[in-house]
Amino acid sequence: MLEQPTAMHVARIKSSHTDKHGERREYESRLLRRTYREDGRVRHETLANLSKLPDHVLDAVEAALKGAALVPAGQAPAVTVARSVPHGHVAAVHAMARKLGLPALLGPAGRHGDLALALIISRVAHPGSKLSTIAWWQDVTLGADLGIADATTDEAYAAMDWLEARQEAIEQKLARRHLAPAANPSRMALFDLSSSWLEGSHCPLGARGYSRDGKKGNVQIEYGLLTDPEGRPVAVRVFEGNTADPAAFTEIAGVVHGTFGLKKMVMVGDRGMITSARIEALRELDDQYAWITALRSPQIRTLMADDGPLQLSLFDEQDLAEITSDDFPGERLIACRNPALAGDRARKREDLLAATEKLLAPIAARVASGRLSGAAEIGKKAGEVIGKYKMAKHFEVTITDDSLTAERKEDQIRQEARLDGIYVIRTPVPEAELGAADAVTAYKNLKYVERDFRHIKSDDLDLRPVFHRLEKRVRGHVLICMLAAYLTWHLRQAWAPLTYTDEDPPAPANPVAPAERSASAEAKASRQHDGNGRDYLSFPGLLAHLGTLTRNELHFPGTPAAVPVLTEPTSRQKEAFDLIGAAIPAVLRK
Repeated sequence: MLEQPTAMHVARIKSSHTDKHGERREYESRLLRRTYREDGRVRHETLANLSKLPDHVLDAVEAALKGAALVPAGQAPAVTVARSVPHGHVAAVHAMARKLGLPALLGPAGRHGDLALALIISRVAHPGSKLSTIAWWQDVTLGADLGIADATTDEAYAAMDWLEARQEAIEQKLARRHLAPAANPSRMALFDLSSSWLEGSHCPLGARGYSRDGKKGNVQIEYGLLTDPEGRPVAVRVFEGNTADPAAFTEIAGVVHGTFGLKKMVMVGDRGMITSARIEALRELDDQYAWITALRSPQIRTLMADDGPLQLSLFDEQDLAEITSDDFPGERLIACRNPALAGDRARKREDLLAATEKLLAPIAARVASGRLSGAAEIGKKAGEVIGKYKMAKHFEVTITDDSLTAERKEDQIRQEARLDGIYVIRTPVPEAELGAADAVTAYKNLKYVERDFRHIKSDDLDLRPVFHRLEKRVRGHVLICMLAAYLTWHLRQAWAPLTYTDEDPPAPANPVAPAERSASAEAKASRQHDGNGRDYLSFPGLLAHLGTLTRNELHFPGTPAAVPVLTEPTSRQKEAFDLIGAAIPAVLRK
């Protein structure tokens, strides 16, 4: 064999493997090979397996074998990276904002509009106080590209005031886009109320009320969110912290009818919101307006009493039945029983009853031993614990100067247990327009508003606690969070293939039964990675990953200007932009 001049190179060989779950995984081997010619044919000899080398070392070896001149350590490189700035997360949120027409939706172009848009994008990509947000703009491409990196706190507050003054015009456009008949043939709108606590005590909206955050010692505000049937945010209203649900519903109904000019709507709200008095007010507002809500427990008991129209025998062979009652003229009543919910409530009641008895037992023991005596003292100690789990109504407590007994009211407990898992939907919408199952589904869709509240308050947008003191600033802050939730709603839908979101939730055959996940969602939860071996991420996790896509300022010798160059995007980053229908921009455009 004649010796031929040899050439070494790095060979990258890709292979794949399909596991027992049917998932395809890809691997890459990196081999150092010598190439030579033998008997007129090109041969390859493997000299070393370089697969275990770090990528940057392998790249250096490959570059050297190709003839590249590497710069020794300590010697000035030909190109320097002057700065590397996070770009991908703000670029993706900005791209979605442009796709949804958000800049034009906010109002005329200008400094206020740019700042307002930046505040909304920042609330999605990096929620924080206004002061921290302004400082953050200098550390990401958003500030430089929108021309607001030098913004002051006063300018940010002025932009909030400008945005708050335009709230009605913005929401009118959103209502035409998502609640008008063309986009919303069912003519439904969902509404619910939540609260968040305030830091400080001088905001005129702050008041003590029912805290949905468990912050009973703080003053709070309340805010009602109006959405389309899929839970897409359309409007928000801020109320004083002690506002009752029915009062909030009255105001939003007036907004939908008067401000938005929408006719013949079906308003969906929970049983504590759309009361009989609110229904009468709604009829006075517009007799073409309808509603979907549910009866409260006392009303259900009345329907079950004295051989009334609601009897448990209705659910012997089905979970859903339509009934009528003279107490609700012109309305359809759709009774439902969820066996799973009934079981959960029975178990919970028994646990709370047992926990209450456990708290009373030491007190009874002290009385029996003579260490606690006197009816007043015994009653005081028993009263401190018997109401802890709200089970006092189910106990008959007898106290004397030297005894304490607590017995369960078994008949009362059985009567309450009859209601376990039962709820009744009420609506005047005719069956020809809305079937019984569809009415139940519409009411249960209030879960979408509850999901939006979770995203707004904690999961994504961090609305709470509220630090602003002026009423218009509080309203502006909540409006920014609502518009950020609008952006987030669309981003979560688009990025479902990359996250744990169920991309295609199955339509339930039985609307009363608990919702189920699709097979693909179950696979995501069990395998936790896609067919390419990439881990699924949460929505915040995906935003954080997009933030690793940076824009680098490169300086070449002899040139005064820096050249902006993006880092090579990962496959997940490329797909994230593909899913929102946008190319990865080097610079954000106004």
